[in-house]
Amino acid sequence: MTPPHAPAAPLLSASRLAFSRNDEPVFGPLNFSLGRGETVLVEGDNGSGKTTLLRVLAGMLPASSGDIRFDGIPASRDARNGRVLWLGHRTGMNESLSPRENLAFLAGLYGTRAGQNPDTAMAAVGIEAWIDEPLRTLSAGQKKRVGLARLRLLPGDIWLLDEPYANLDRYGIDLVNHLVAEHCRAGGAALVTSHGAVRFADPNARHIHLVA
Repeated sequence: MTPPHAPAAPLLSASRLAFSRNDEPVFGPLNFSLGRGETVLVEGDNGSGKTTLLRVLAGMLPASSGDIRFDGIPASRDARNGRVLWLGHRTGMNESLSPRENLAFLAGLYGTRAGQNPDTAMAAVGIEAWIDEPLRTLSAGQKKRVGLARLRLLPGDIWLLDEPYANLDRYGIDLVNHLVAEHCRAGGAALVTSHGAVRFADPNARHIHLVA
C-alpha cells in the first residue's frame, strides 16, 4: 500500500539500464527519471547510443540489463501503449497514404487530444496545404512536420524525440521548441536527443551525456 502523501512516481524511470550489441557495450548503466513537465536532453557524438537508448525505452529493443518503469510500474507493452510517442528519422507511417489518412488511422487506434483532429494538428505545424498529398511526395522537412502533427494529435504523455531538429529550418526548430514546451506545460514530458549544438529553449532541461 502506498503511504499517505508519498511522492508520485515519475512518468518514466530507468535504473542500471544498459544495452550491449554482440557483447559490446553501447550505453550504460544509466540511472535517470522523467517527471511531468520535464525535458531531458540526451547528448553525445554519433555512435554514443542516443537513438538506441530511445529505442530501448520505446520497447523497440530489449535492454541488456536494468529496469524501466512507467509511473512506477515495470515496463511492458501495456504500460507503454497509448502513452509513449516516438519521433525518429523516419515517419513510421504509410508513405502511399496522405497525411490526413495516416493521422486519421492513428487517431482511430489511439484516440486524440481534446479538441484535436488531423486537420487542426496539421494546421498547427503549418503543413495543411499538403494534407491530402501522398506522404512519399513530401520533402524531408515536410515529413518531419507531419510527425510533429502526430505528436500534437495523439494523447501520449511521454515523447521520445530522436534528433527532432533534423531537416527543419529555423522556423521548424522554433516549432519543435514550442510544441515541447506546450506539451510539458500540459503535464507531459519529453526525452530529446541531440548530437550537435543544443537548440532547445528550456534553460531548466536536464542533461544526459553519452560517450561513444
